[in-house]
Amino acid sequence: MRQDFVRKSKLLSLVLRHDPSHAGIQLDSEGWVAVDALLAGLATRYPEFTRALLEEIVATNDKRRFVLSPDGTRIRAAQGHSIDVDLGLEPAEPPARLFHGTASRNLDSIRAQGLVPRGRHHVHLSVDERSAMQVGARHGKPVVLAIDAGAMARAGRAFYLSENDVWLADEVPPAFIRFPEHS
Repeated sequence: MRQDFVRKSKLLSLVLRHDPSHAGIQLDSEGWVAVDALLAGLATRYPEFTRALLEEIVATNDKRRFVLSPDGTRIRAAQGHSIDVDLGLEPAEPPARLFHGTASRNLDSIRAQGLVPRGRHHVHLSVDERSAMQVGARHGKPVVLAIDAGAMARAGRAFYLSENDVWLADEVPPAFIRFPEHS
């Protein structure tokens, strides 16, 4: 059952972050969709996707990827979109240091051009090394980069804090990245 639950969570990410047409739905400009419309769209291909399952995924997702509206009638992804949505995030003052997890094979490119969104709206940054390591491990041999977010902010670079506490930046130039010594 756990594997099936993970697949359903990934399906929800696909639909709410990247391809709403997969469920025959449209997101509004802020990424929201009515829960009833989402469930109706999913029902044609995934009849086992119920409101109870949806609420369990939202409640138990360790990264809090999904957000229900206060009245529970709408849902959206908290961040990570590759489609055009405006999450309405305001610039926020970041902590002095943030972290980014990546695969070691990406280091040469990052040294040359910094961190760029690569098909997403923002670069995703973590407040702790453990979370960054988990992200990096999903992509290969993990490496954690330290980001001098305080210096970036002082240089006029904007940061945003998503609803699930992931820090976002438009990009991170190489000058603000501390690479591991052994990389």
